[in-house]
Amino acid sequence: MLEDMTQQTPTAAMPAHTTVGEVLAGQVIAVTGADQGYGRTVSAALARAGASVVLIGNNSETLAAAASQLEHAGGTAVPIKADVGVPLDWLSAQTRILDIYGSLHGIVHLADKRAHAEFTMLSENEWMDLFNCNVKSSVAIAQIIRRRLPGTWLTLIGPHTDERGLHVHPQRGAVQGLVENAHRENLRLNLLLPSRASSSDDTLDRPLSNAVLALAAPGMASLRGNVIEVPLPPLPKLRVQEDYPL
Repeated sequence: MLEDMTQQTPTAAMPAHTTVGEVLAGQVIAVTGADQGYGRTVSAALARAGASVVLIGNNSETLAAAASQLEHAGGTAVPIKADVGVPLDWLSAQTRILDIYGSLHGIVHLADKRAHAEFTMLSENEWMDLFNCNVKSSVAIAQIIRRRLPGTWLTLIGPHTDERGLHVHPQRGAVQGLVENAHRENLRLNLLLPSRASSSDDTLDRPLSNAVLALAAPGMASLRGNVIEVPLPPLPKLRVQEDYPL
């Protein structure tokens, strides 16, 4: 297990003269679920660090808007619509990335879909949707890069540690087992487990982005098989304004 990863910055393994914007220069990194939640926050952090970011998701319009925002901020981003729960969709997206850039150095895969019902109320369709989004997609991406791009690293963002339903444990256990044993196939996989769902606030979610950047840094290439819990600051409580009679 790797200790205190969230306290490191991605420049830790770089020469002293290297700026943050150069840390990932020349790297092509794909992010799934990139148009919302942690995917959007992580994509922005990778772009700021100099990577060419490929935004992958199911909604063409929101992907294009996210890519446009990153480009406007000075980054490089390309949107690609794909359902990564379908292996052929991911393979098609990966092929397009190689056609555009000629390489794919790393992937950040969001495997953190939450259930909207308690364990006893989950339908078979809801359970299979969770399994496909969190487990099947992770295994499929790992398998495809092992076959075609064995040098590509994969960082998974898994089910949040604040989820307590019984259904989350087989999902988290399966993804953790995949990561901890990926070295058998000479794969560079790591797993981040955020303490809660995304706040959609870059400041509050920054520890997760920092962990992703640290694992992506070229000097961290030897790190694999780590399961890292990432504590995040709690969300601010909303004040409900009461109406008082005049």
